[in-house]
Order: sequence, then C-alpha cells, then structure tokens
Amino acid sequence: MTDRVSNLDHLVPETMPAPFAAYSHGVVVRTGSDMVFCSGQLGIGPDAHVPEDAAAQAELCFENVRSILTACGMSLADVVRINAFVTDRAHMRPYMNVRDRLFPQPAPASTLMIVSGFTREEFKVEVEVVAARANR
Repeated sequence: MTDRVSNLDHLVPETMPAPFAAYSHGVVVRTGSDMVFCSGQLGIGPDAHVPEDAAAQAELCFENVRSILTACGMSLADVVRINAFVTDRAHMRPYMNVRDRLFPQPAPASTLMIVSGFTREEFKVEVEVVAARANR
C-alpha cells in the first residue's frame, strides 16, 4: 500500500497473517528521504508533571514526539516506526487506544514490549519513533 507521501510503502504481505492490531508489518522508506530518529520519550509534561494513568502518559509521550518532529518540519503523519514500552500488561490497551487514535491507516510499523521498569518508578509508558519524509 503506497502512503500519501510517495517515498513510503506500507507492507502487509498476503503471504503472512494480518497484523494483530493497527500496525504495518514493515514500511519501505525510499531514497531521497529525510529521516528522524527520536529518543525514547516518557509521559512527562513541560511542567515536569507525570500523570498517574498510562493513557495520559502515552498522550504526553506522543506530544513530546510531536514537538521533536515539529522542530524539523515533520508531524506524526511522517512516523514510519514506533517502539513502545509499558511496565505492565494492564497498560497495553490504554497505550494502544492512544496510538490507534493518533495513527490512522496505513499505520506505521510498531513494536510494543512489556518491560520491568524505567529509571523512575512513576513512568509506565515510553515511546520512541522513526519518521521519514521525502526531500523537498
């Protein structure tokens, strides 16, 4: 499936099972693209407040990612890969609800892992992304 930007192709081969959720099995980024690799972003706001619930933390993670991408003229629509980490199985669905709302089809490639924790106990979600956009 070709994305709205001609430098991306979302891969969901018919020779394998469909994705379990809203993600693509792979995304091809064509030559001539700018790429941004975002470090993992935690659910913390500009005021250093960390919300208690996983969904609110996921919102802040993606808001922080959006800020990074905006700094180079990109947006969440340019995200081709998401790596997300949650500290408990119970945090998966709240995170996925936020991700699915922010990334309509065709969805980026995505991995979600349950980890034992982050550097500070109050964090429940961390998100890192790769974004790409055709050179102008």
